Amino acid sequence: MADYTAPDLRKGLRVEIDNTPYVITEFNFVKPGKGAAIYTCRLKSLLDGNTFVRAFRSNDVLKKPDLEERTMRFSYVEGDDYIFMNAEFEQATIPASVLGDSRFFLFEDCEVRVLYHNGQPVDITLPTFVEKVILETEPGARGNTATNVLKAAKINGGFEIHVPLFINQGDTIKIDTRTGEYSDRALKTR
Repeated sequence: MADYTAPDLRKGLRVEIDNTPYVITEFNFVKPGKGAAIYTCRLKSLLDGNTFVRAFRSNDVLKKPDLEERTMRFSYVEGDDYIFMNAEFEQATIPASVLGDSRFFLFEDCEVRVLYHNGQPVDITLPTFVEKVILETEPGARGNTATNVLKAAKINGGFEIHVPLFINQGDTIKIDTRTGEYSDRALKTR
């Protein structure tokens, strides 16, 4: 497994620094008139989500992380642990602290991509949109269809999301899992 040099760096690339996997979230290249080129990156830890900025020179070498992705399905919750299973019935246990807000968007049999670092599950990739039922919100005024005015609403687990005024308790909405924001009202199937 070949390592990366600073000129290989780009947004979205995964690298390993001090045995911790990071993803590059921002990238900037500066070539001063004199001296070596500088590659400035904002790095986000795949283990705990912490970010920092680091500059690299063109001769710096970064290690490729030992990462593997597997398709799995969410199975159940056991205390603070979330249990996922693949087609061969192999289990992966991921603590709520690693999942963060992603845990609120899980539903039974939800297919996800589980990211492993050195054989340990460290993150999941959810479907882009999920449908959730509004459990609690202020009632909407009839005929009020303004979409630029938002109100607070809660889905399962107590996660709070902002929705348009016309959304009521019991309505099913689509949520963008990348941002955790309201996307659309789900079509009723009745």
